[in-house]
Amino acid sequence: MSSKAISISRPVVNPFTALWVLVLAAALMLAQAMPSAARGTPESFADLAEKVSPAVVNITTSTVIATSAGPGPVVPEGSPFEDFFRDFMEEGQEGMPRRPRRGSALGSGFVISPDGYIVTNNHVIENAEEIEIEFFSGERLAAVIVGTDPKTDIAVLKVESDQPLEFVSFGDSDAMRVGDWVMAMGNPLGQGFSVSAGIVSARGRALSGSYDDYIQTDAAINQGNSGGPLFNMDGEVVGVNTAILSPTGGSIGIGFAMSSAVVANVVDQLKNFGETRRGWLGVRIQDVSPDVAEALGLETANGALVTDVPEGPASVAGVEPGDVIVAFEGEEVVDVRDLVRRVGNAPVGRDVALTVFRDGDTRDLTVTLGRREEAENVMPAAAPANEPIEKELLGLTVTPLTEEMRAELGLSGGLDGLVVTNVEEATEAFKKGLRAGDVITEAGQQKVASIGDLETRIEEADAAGRKSILLLIRREGEPRFIALSLK
Repeated sequence: MSSKAISISRPVVNPFTALWVLVLAAALMLAQAMPSAARGTPESFADLAEKVSPAVVNITTSTVIATSAGPGPVVPEGSPFEDFFRDFMEEGQEGMPRRPRRGSALGSGFVISPDGYIVTNNHVIENAEEIEIEFFSGERLAAVIVGTDPKTDIAVLKVESDQPLEFVSFGDSDAMRVGDWVMAMGNPLGQGFSVSAGIVSARGRALSGSYDDYIQTDAAINQGNSGGPLFNMDGEVVGVNTAILSPTGGSIGIGFAMSSAVVANVVDQLKNFGETRRGWLGVRIQDVSPDVAEALGLETANGALVTDVPEGPASVAGVEPGDVIVAFEGEEVVDVRDLVRRVGNAPVGRDVALTVFRDGDTRDLTVTLGRREEAENVMPAAAPANEPIEKELLGLTVTPLTEEMRAELGLSGGLDGLVVTNVEEATEAFKKGLRAGDVITEAGQQKVASIGDLETRIEEADAAGRKSILLLIRREGEPRFIALSLK
Protein backbone atom coordinates (compact mmCIF):
# COMPACT_ATOMS: atom_id res chain seq x y z
CA MET A 1 0.00 0.00 0.00
CA SER A 2 1.49 3.15 -1.08
CA SER A 3 1.60 5.86 1.40
CA LYS A 4 0.28 9.23 0.60
CA ALA A 5 1.90 12.27 1.97
CA ILE A 6 -0.54 14.48 3.78
CA SER A 7 0.43 18.11 4.11
CA ILE A 8 -1.08 20.46 6.64
CA SER A 9 -1.46 23.83 5.12
CA ARG A 10 -0.99 26.95 7.28
CA PRO A 11 -1.79 30.47 6.26
CA VAL A 12 1.19 32.50 5.32
CA VAL A 13 1.56 35.36 7.80
CA ASN A 14 3.28 38.56 6.85
CA PRO A 15 5.77 39.45 9.67
CA PHE A 16 4.56 43.07 9.71
CA THR A 17 0.96 41.86 10.10
CA ALA A 18 2.02 39.69 13.04
CA LEU A 19 3.71 42.66 14.67
CA TRP A 20 0.59 44.79 14.37
CA VAL A 21 -1.51 42.00 15.86
CA LEU A 22 0.76 41.90 18.91
CA VAL A 23 0.66 45.68 19.29
CA LEU A 24 -3.14 45.76 19.08
CA ALA A 25 -3.44 42.94 21.59
CA ALA A 26 -1.16 44.74 24.04
CA ALA A 27 -3.09 47.97 23.57
CA LEU A 28 -6.38 46.15 24.24
CA MET A 29 -5.03 44.64 27.44
CA LEU A 30 -3.72 48.06 28.57
CA ALA A 31 -7.04 49.71 27.79
CA GLN A 32 -8.88 47.12 29.84
CA ALA A 33 -6.56 47.72 32.79
CA MET A 34 -6.56 51.51 32.68
CA PRO A 35 -10.00 52.27 34.17
CA SER A 36 -9.05 50.42 37.34
CA ALA A 37 -5.66 52.18 37.57
CA ALA A 38 -7.17 55.59 36.85
CA ARG A 39 -9.73 55.26 39.63
CA GLY A 40 -7.07 54.11 42.11
CA THR A 41 -9.83 53.14 44.54
CA PRO A 42 -8.32 51.02 47.31
CA GLU A 43 -10.18 47.85 48.23
CA SER A 44 -9.30 48.53 51.86
CA PHE A 45 -7.24 50.89 53.99
CA ALA A 46 -6.52 48.13 56.50
CA ASP A 47 -2.96 47.34 55.35
CA LEU A 48 -2.02 51.01 55.29
CA ALA A 49 -3.55 51.64 58.73
CA GLU A 50 -1.74 48.63 60.18
CA LYS A 51 1.54 49.80 58.67
CA VAL A 52 1.52 53.37 60.05
CA SER A 53 -0.43 52.99 63.33
CA PRO A 54 2.64 52.30 65.52
CA ALA A 55 4.02 55.75 64.63
CA VAL A 56 0.81 57.69 65.45
CA VAL A 57 0.40 58.88 69.05
CA ASN A 58 -2.19 60.36 71.37
CA ILE A 59 -1.10 63.42 73.34
CA THR A 60 -2.42 64.43 76.75
CA THR A 61 -1.36 67.72 78.33
CA SER A 62 -2.03 69.11 81.76
CA THR A 63 -1.98 72.72 82.91
CA VAL A 64 -2.63 74.38 86.26
CA ILE A 65 -5.67 76.69 85.93
CA ALA A 66 -6.19 79.44 88.49
CA THR A 67 -9.83 79.80 89.58
CA SER A 68 -11.59 82.47 91.59
CA ALA A 69 -14.56 82.26 93.88
CA GLY A 70 -17.94 82.84 92.34
CA PRO A 71 -21.53 81.70 92.67
CA GLY A 72 -21.53 78.06 93.74
CA PRO A 73 -24.03 75.36 92.89
CA VAL A 74 -27.30 75.40 94.84
CA VAL A 75 -27.82 71.96 96.44
CA PRO A 76 -30.91 71.24 98.57
CA GLU A 77 -30.17 70.15 102.14
CA GLY A 78 -30.13 66.38 102.39
CA SER A 79 -29.55 65.96 98.66
CA PRO A 80 -27.40 62.98 97.67
CA PHE A 81 -25.15 65.52 95.89
CA GLU A 82 -24.52 67.49 99.12
CA ASP A 83 -21.33 65.60 100.00
CA PHE A 84 -20.16 65.72 96.40
CA PHE A 85 -20.24 69.53 96.31
CA ARG A 86 -19.16 70.22 99.91
CA ASP A 87 -15.46 70.66 99.14
CA PHE A 88 -16.28 72.82 96.15
CA MET A 89 -18.51 75.06 98.28
CA GLU A 90 -16.02 75.39 101.15
CA GLU A 91 -13.17 76.46 98.87
CA GLY A 92 -15.23 79.35 97.54
CA GLN A 93 -16.62 80.71 100.82
CA GLU A 94 -16.15 84.29 101.97
CA GLY A 95 -14.74 85.45 98.66
CA MET A 96 -11.58 83.41 99.11
CA PRO A 97 -10.01 82.15 95.86
CA ARG A 98 -10.37 78.48 95.24
CA ARG A 99 -7.31 76.31 94.95
CA PRO A 100 -5.84 76.12 91.47
CA ARG A 101 -7.07 73.08 89.58
CA ARG A 102 -5.42 71.07 86.86
CA GLY A 103 -6.92 71.08 83.39
CA SER A 104 -6.11 68.69 80.56
CA ALA A 105 -6.32 68.68 76.79
CA LEU A 106 -6.13 65.98 74.15
CA GLY A 107 -4.51 65.92 70.74
CA SER A 108 -2.61 63.78 68.29
CA GLY A 109 0.86 63.55 66.79
CA PHE A 110 3.27 61.26 64.97
CA VAL A 111 6.83 59.99 65.41
CA ILE A 112 9.29 61.10 62.72
CA SER A 113 12.50 59.40 63.91
CA PRO A 114 13.53 56.25 65.82
CA ASP A 115 15.14 58.39 68.54
CA GLY A 116 11.80 59.88 69.61
CA TYR A 117 11.09 63.15 67.80
CA ILE A 118 7.34 63.79 67.53
CA VAL A 119 5.39 66.37 65.48
CA THR A 120 2.09 67.90 66.58
CA ASN A 121 0.24 71.23 66.53
CA ASN A 122 1.47 74.10 68.67
CA HIS A 123 -2.05 74.74 69.98
CA VAL A 124 -2.16 71.16 71.34
CA ILE A 125 0.77 71.71 73.73
CA GLU A 126 0.67 75.49 74.20
CA ASN A 127 1.06 76.47 77.89
CA ALA A 128 1.30 72.79 78.87
CA GLU A 129 3.23 71.98 82.04
CA GLU A 130 3.19 68.23 81.52
CA ILE A 131 2.93 66.30 78.26
CA GLU A 132 2.26 62.56 78.07
CA ILE A 133 2.53 60.52 74.88
CA GLU A 134 0.48 57.36 74.46
CA PHE A 135 1.57 54.94 71.75
CA PHE A 136 -0.56 52.48 69.80
CA SER A 137 0.86 49.69 71.94
CA GLY A 138 -0.46 51.38 75.09
CA GLU A 139 2.97 52.47 76.31
CA ARG A 140 3.10 55.95 77.83
CA LEU A 141 6.12 58.27 77.92
CA ALA A 142 6.68 61.83 79.12
CA ALA A 143 7.65 64.35 76.46
CA VAL A 144 9.52 67.65 76.44
CA ILE A 145 9.11 70.53 73.99
CA VAL A 146 11.97 70.91 71.50
CA GLY A 147 10.56 73.97 69.73
CA THR A 148 7.35 75.60 68.53
CA ASP A 149 6.26 77.78 65.62
CA PRO A 150 2.94 79.57 66.23
CA LYS A 151 2.96 80.99 62.69
CA THR A 152 2.41 77.53 61.18
CA ASP A 153 0.96 76.00 64.37
CA ILE A 154 3.67 73.32 64.45
CA ALA A 155 5.52 71.94 67.48
CA VAL A 156 8.26 69.33 67.88
CA LEU A 157 8.41 67.14 71.01
CA LYS A 158 10.94 64.57 72.21
CA VAL A 159 10.57 61.37 74.24
CA GLU A 160 13.24 59.05 75.58
CA SER A 161 12.76 55.37 74.85
CA ASP A 162 14.89 52.29 75.57
CA GLN A 163 14.02 50.89 72.16
CA PRO A 164 14.02 52.52 68.69
CA LEU A 165 10.55 53.79 67.87
CA GLU A 166 8.45 53.10 64.80
CA PHE A 167 8.30 56.26 62.68
CA VAL A 168 6.86 57.71 59.47
CA SER A 169 8.43 60.00 56.86
CA PHE A 170 7.23 63.13 55.10
CA GLY A 171 5.97 62.81 51.54
CA ASP A 172 5.71 65.36 48.74
CA SER A 173 2.55 67.38 49.35
CA ASP A 174 3.15 69.32 46.13
CA ALA A 175 2.60 66.07 44.21
CA MET A 176 -0.90 65.62 45.66
CA ARG A 177 -3.76 66.34 43.29
CA VAL A 178 -7.36 67.23 43.94
CA GLY A 179 -9.19 63.90 44.05
CA ASP A 180 -6.27 61.83 45.44
CA TRP A 181 -7.05 59.49 48.31
CA VAL A 182 -5.76 60.40 51.80
CA MET A 183 -6.10 58.86 55.25
CA ALA A 184 -6.23 60.75 58.56
CA MET A 185 -5.30 59.27 61.93
CA GLY A 186 -5.55 60.58 65.47
CA ASN A 187 -7.48 60.81 68.70
CA PRO A 188 -10.86 62.40 67.82
CA LEU A 189 -12.89 63.60 70.79
CA GLY A 190 -10.62 61.61 73.10
CA GLN A 191 -11.91 58.29 71.76
CA GLY A 192 -8.44 56.85 71.16
CA PHE A 193 -6.78 55.76 67.95
CA SER A 194 -9.08 56.27 64.98
CA VAL A 195 -8.79 56.21 61.20
CA SER A 196 -10.78 58.13 58.58
CA ALA A 197 -10.34 58.36 54.83
CA GLY A 198 -11.31 60.73 52.06
CA ILE A 199 -9.88 62.68 49.17
CA VAL A 200 -7.97 65.90 48.65
CA SER A 201 -10.74 68.47 48.16
CA ALA A 202 -8.51 71.47 47.39
CA ARG A 203 -4.90 72.60 47.45
CA GLY A 204 -3.13 75.77 48.56
CA ARG A 205 -5.78 76.92 51.02
CA ALA A 206 -4.95 79.91 53.28
CA LEU A 207 -6.67 80.51 56.61
CA SER A 208 -4.97 83.36 58.44
CA GLY A 209 -1.19 83.03 58.39
CA SER A 210 1.47 84.37 56.03
CA TYR A 211 2.94 80.90 55.54
CA ASP A 212 -0.34 78.98 55.16
CA ASP A 213 -0.43 76.18 52.59
CA TYR A 214 -3.25 73.89 53.63
CA ILE A 215 -4.55 70.74 52.00
CA GLN A 216 -8.34 70.64 52.27
CA THR A 217 -9.84 67.17 52.72
CA ASP A 218 -13.22 65.58 53.34
CA ALA A 219 -11.64 62.88 55.54
CA ALA A 220 -13.34 63.18 58.95
CA ILE A 221 -11.30 65.43 61.27
CA ASN A 222 -12.69 66.26 64.71
CA GLN A 223 -11.51 67.85 67.94
CA GLY A 224 -8.60 65.79 69.19
CA ASN A 225 -7.36 65.05 65.67
CA SER A 226 -5.24 68.21 65.81
CA GLY A 227 -1.59 67.42 65.21
CA GLY A 228 -2.30 64.03 63.67
CA PRO A 229 -0.95 62.95 60.29
CA LEU A 230 -2.64 62.99 56.89
CA PHE A 231 -1.20 60.12 54.83
CA ASN A 232 -0.97 59.48 51.13
CA MET A 233 -1.48 55.93 49.90
CA ASP A 234 2.23 55.17 50.28
CA GLY A 235 2.06 55.79 54.01
CA GLU A 236 3.91 59.11 53.81
CA VAL A 237 2.79 62.18 55.76
CA VAL A 238 1.60 64.87 53.35
CA GLY A 239 -0.08 67.08 55.95
CA VAL A 240 -0.64 67.78 59.65
CA ASN A 241 -4.34 67.92 60.56
CA THR A 242 -4.86 71.37 62.04
CA ALA A 243 -8.33 72.85 61.65
CA ILE A 244 -11.90 72.25 60.53
CA LEU A 245 -14.60 74.51 59.16
CA SER A 246 -17.81 73.74 61.00
CA PRO A 247 -20.86 75.56 62.40
CA THR A 248 -21.29 72.83 65.02
CA GLY A 249 -17.72 72.06 66.12
CA GLY A 250 -17.88 68.61 64.52
CA SER A 251 -16.67 67.39 61.16
CA ILE A 252 -18.81 68.33 58.16
CA GLY A 253 -16.22 67.24 55.63
CA ILE A 254 -14.17 70.45 55.47
CA GLY A 255 -10.84 69.79 57.18
CA PHE A 256 -7.44 71.41 56.74
CA ALA A 257 -3.96 69.90 57.06
CA MET A 258 -0.82 72.03 56.87
CA SER A 259 1.14 70.72 53.89
CA SER A 260 4.32 68.74 54.42
CA ALA A 261 6.12 71.20 52.12
CA VAL A 262 5.78 73.76 54.92
CA VAL A 263 5.95 71.42 57.91
CA ALA A 264 9.12 69.53 56.95
CA ASN A 265 11.13 72.76 56.69
CA VAL A 266 9.79 74.08 60.02
CA VAL A 267 10.48 70.75 61.75
CA ASP A 268 14.10 70.70 60.52
CA GLN A 269 14.67 74.19 61.92
CA LEU A 270 13.03 73.40 65.27
CA LYS A 271 15.10 70.21 65.62
CA ASN A 272 18.37 71.95 64.71
CA PHE A 273 17.91 75.32 66.41
CA GLY A 274 14.89 75.05 68.72
CA GLU A 275 13.38 77.96 66.78
CA THR A 276 12.61 79.03 63.23
CA ARG A 277 15.09 80.92 61.07
CA ARG A 278 13.17 82.25 58.09
CA GLY A 279 14.57 84.21 55.21
CA TRP A 280 13.84 87.95 55.16
CA LEU A 281 13.82 90.12 52.06
CA GLY A 282 13.21 93.46 53.77
CA VAL A 283 10.30 94.88 51.77
CA ARG A 284 6.68 95.78 52.35
CA ILE A 285 4.50 94.44 49.58
CA GLN A 286 0.95 94.18 48.32
CA ASP A 287 -0.85 92.20 45.63
CA VAL A 288 -1.05 93.60 42.11
CA SER A 289 -4.67 94.37 41.20
CA PRO A 290 -5.75 94.67 37.54
CA ASP A 291 -5.99 98.46 37.71
CA VAL A 292 -2.56 98.71 39.35
CA ALA A 293 -1.15 96.44 36.63
CA GLU A 294 -2.62 98.72 33.97
CA ALA A 295 -1.20 101.81 35.64
CA LEU A 296 2.26 100.22 35.72
CA GLY A 297 2.11 98.81 32.20
CA LEU A 298 2.16 95.17 33.32
CA GLU A 299 0.52 92.65 31.00
CA THR A 300 -0.83 90.49 33.86
CA ALA A 301 -1.82 91.23 37.46
CA ASN A 302 0.82 88.91 38.94
CA GLY A 303 3.73 89.48 41.27
CA ALA A 304 4.24 91.45 44.48
CA LEU A 305 4.24 95.25 44.40
CA VAL A 306 6.85 96.84 46.68
CA THR A 307 5.34 99.65 48.74
CA ASP A 308 8.30 100.37 51.00
CA VAL A 309 11.96 99.36 51.34
CA PRO A 310 13.20 99.85 54.91
CA GLU A 311 16.88 99.47 55.69
CA GLY A 312 17.72 95.85 55.04
CA PRO A 313 18.73 93.25 52.42
CA ALA A 314 16.47 94.55 49.62
CA SER A 315 17.60 98.17 49.99
CA VAL A 316 21.25 97.07 49.80
CA ALA A 317 20.47 95.14 46.60
CA GLY A 318 18.78 98.15 44.97
CA VAL A 319 15.09 97.24 45.25
CA GLU A 320 12.91 100.38 45.10
CA PRO A 321 9.32 101.26 46.07
CA GLY A 322 7.11 100.74 43.03
CA ASP A 323 9.08 97.73 41.81
CA VAL A 324 7.02 94.64 41.10
CA ILE A 325 8.79 91.42 42.08
CA VAL A 326 7.81 89.11 39.23
CA ALA A 327 10.24 86.21 39.80
CA PHE A 328 12.09 84.66 42.74
CA GLU A 329 14.97 82.29 42.01
CA GLY A 330 13.87 82.09 38.40
CA GLU A 331 10.28 81.07 39.16
CA GLU A 332 7.27 83.32 38.56
CA VAL A 333 5.80 85.02 41.65
CA VAL A 334 2.02 84.66 41.69
CA ASP A 335 1.13 86.98 44.55
CA VAL A 336 2.22 88.25 47.97
CA ARG A 337 1.49 84.98 49.79
CA ASP A 338 3.48 83.01 47.23
CA LEU A 339 6.53 85.29 47.65
CA VAL A 340 6.35 85.39 51.46
CA ARG A 341 6.20 81.61 51.71
CA ARG A 342 9.09 81.04 49.31
CA VAL A 343 11.31 83.67 50.93
CA GLY A 344 10.48 82.30 54.39
CA ASN A 345 11.49 78.79 53.32
CA ALA A 346 14.83 80.00 51.91
CA PRO A 347 17.93 79.73 54.16
CA VAL A 348 19.13 82.81 56.02
CA GLY A 349 22.26 84.29 54.45
CA ARG A 350 21.61 82.81 51.03
CA ASP A 351 22.02 84.89 47.85
CA VAL A 352 18.77 84.77 45.88
CA ALA A 353 17.88 86.05 42.43
CA LEU A 354 15.03 88.56 42.08
CA THR A 355 13.50 89.80 38.87
CA VAL A 356 11.70 93.12 39.24
CA PHE A 357 9.55 95.11 36.82
CA ARG A 358 10.54 98.79 36.82
CA ASP A 359 9.88 101.61 34.36
CA GLY A 360 8.41 99.27 31.76
CA ASP A 361 11.27 96.77 31.81
CA THR A 362 12.58 93.89 33.95
CA ARG A 363 15.80 93.92 35.96
CA ASP A 364 17.68 91.11 37.68
CA LEU A 365 18.92 91.73 41.23
CA THR A 366 20.72 89.59 43.79
CA VAL A 367 19.66 89.83 47.44
CA THR A 368 21.39 88.26 50.45
CA LEU A 369 18.53 87.19 52.70
CA GLY A 370 18.45 88.31 56.31
CA ARG A 371 16.59 86.62 59.16
CA ARG A 372 12.96 87.61 59.62
CA GLU A 373 12.96 86.99 63.37
CA GLU A 374 15.69 89.62 63.78
CA ALA A 375 14.31 92.11 61.28
CA GLU A 376 13.88 95.73 62.30
CA ASN A 377 11.41 98.05 60.57
CA VAL A 378 13.10 101.31 59.62
CA MET A 379 11.04 103.99 57.91
CA PRO A 380 12.92 105.93 55.18
CA ALA A 381 13.27 109.68 55.54
CA ALA A 382 12.20 112.15 52.88
CA ALA A 383 12.39 115.88 52.17
CA PRO A 384 10.41 118.54 54.06
CA ALA A 385 7.01 119.70 52.83
CA ASN A 386 6.03 122.89 51.06
CA GLU A 387 3.66 125.72 52.02
CA PRO A 388 0.00 124.77 52.71
CA ILE A 389 -2.50 125.28 49.89
CA GLU A 390 -5.50 123.17 48.89
CA LYS A 391 -6.75 121.82 45.59
CA GLU A 392 -9.21 119.16 44.41
CA LEU A 393 -7.78 116.47 42.12
CA LEU A 394 -9.13 113.02 41.23
CA GLY A 395 -11.99 113.47 43.70
CA LEU A 396 -9.54 114.30 46.51
CA THR A 397 -8.91 117.57 48.30
CA VAL A 398 -5.19 117.67 49.06
CA THR A 399 -2.75 119.99 50.77
CA PRO A 400 1.03 119.77 51.35
CA LEU A 401 2.13 118.27 54.63
CA THR A 402 3.20 120.70 57.39
CA GLU A 403 5.02 120.14 60.67
CA GLU A 404 1.75 120.68 62.55
CA MET A 405 0.03 118.05 60.40
CA ARG A 406 2.90 115.60 60.97
CA ALA A 407 2.48 115.98 64.72
CA GLU A 408 -1.31 115.67 64.50
CA LEU A 409 -1.12 112.55 62.33
CA GLY A 410 1.77 111.04 64.30
CA LEU A 411 4.10 110.95 61.29
CA SER A 412 7.89 111.00 61.22
CA GLY A 413 9.56 114.39 60.92
CA GLY A 414 11.14 113.76 57.52
CA LEU A 415 8.06 112.48 55.70
CA ASP A 416 7.07 114.48 52.63
CA GLY A 417 3.79 114.42 50.67
CA LEU A 418 0.22 115.63 50.31
CA VAL A 419 -2.42 115.21 53.01
CA VAL A 420 -5.92 114.24 51.92
CA THR A 421 -8.31 116.60 53.71
CA ASN A 422 -11.52 115.44 52.02
CA VAL A 423 -12.80 112.67 49.75
CA GLU A 424 -16.02 113.00 47.78
CA GLU A 425 -18.22 109.99 48.59
CA ALA A 426 -19.44 109.57 45.01
CA THR A 427 -15.91 109.21 43.62
CA GLU A 428 -13.76 106.20 42.77
CA ALA A 429 -11.24 107.34 45.38
CA PHE A 430 -13.81 106.92 48.16
CA LYS A 431 -14.87 103.50 46.86
CA LYS A 432 -11.25 102.36 46.89
CA GLY A 433 -10.83 103.33 50.53
CA LEU A 434 -9.06 106.69 50.45
CA ARG A 435 -9.98 108.83 53.44
CA ALA A 436 -9.16 112.16 55.03
CA GLY A 437 -5.83 111.90 56.86
CA ASP A 438 -4.19 109.69 54.23
CA VAL A 439 -0.86 111.00 52.98
CA ILE A 440 0.08 110.72 49.29
CA THR A 441 3.87 110.36 49.04
CA GLU A 442 4.20 109.22 45.40
CA ALA A 443 2.26 109.52 42.16
CA GLY A 444 3.25 107.65 39.02
CA GLN A 445 6.10 106.13 41.06
CA GLN A 446 7.69 109.52 41.65
CA LYS A 447 7.78 111.48 44.90
CA VAL A 448 5.36 114.35 45.36
CA ALA A 449 5.94 117.27 47.72
CA SER A 450 3.57 119.83 46.26
CA ILE A 451 0.26 120.03 44.44
CA GLY A 452 2.21 121.00 41.34
CA ASP A 453 4.10 117.71 41.54
CA LEU A 454 0.84 115.76 41.59
CA GLU A 455 -0.60 117.75 38.67
CA THR A 456 2.55 117.09 36.66
CA ARG A 457 2.39 113.34 37.36
CA ILE A 458 -1.26 113.26 36.26
CA GLU A 459 -0.44 115.10 33.02
CA GLU A 460 2.48 112.75 32.30
CA ALA A 461 0.31 109.64 32.82
CA ASP A 462 -2.39 111.07 30.56
CA ALA A 463 0.14 111.94 27.84
CA ALA A 464 1.54 108.39 28.02
CA GLY A 465 -1.92 106.98 27.29
CA ARG A 466 -2.47 105.62 30.79
CA LYS A 467 -6.05 105.12 31.95
CA SER A 468 -5.05 105.42 35.61
CA ILE A 469 -2.31 106.69 37.88
CA LEU A 470 -0.68 104.85 40.74
CA LEU A 471 -0.63 106.63 44.12
CA LEU A 472 1.44 105.56 47.12
CA ILE A 473 -0.38 106.52 50.30
CA ARG A 474 0.46 106.16 53.98
CA ARG A 475 -2.10 105.66 56.70
CA GLU A 476 -0.80 105.55 60.27
CA GLY A 477 2.65 104.97 58.78
CA GLU A 478 1.64 101.94 56.70
CA PRO A 479 2.18 102.29 52.91
CA ARG A 480 -0.18 101.08 50.19
CA PHE A 481 -0.54 101.60 46.44
CA ILE A 482 -3.91 102.59 44.97
CA ALA A 483 -4.64 103.14 41.28
CA LEU A 484 -7.15 105.89 40.40
CA SER A 485 -8.70 106.48 36.98
CA LEU A 486 -7.63 109.66 35.22
CA LYS A 487 -11.06 110.32 33.67
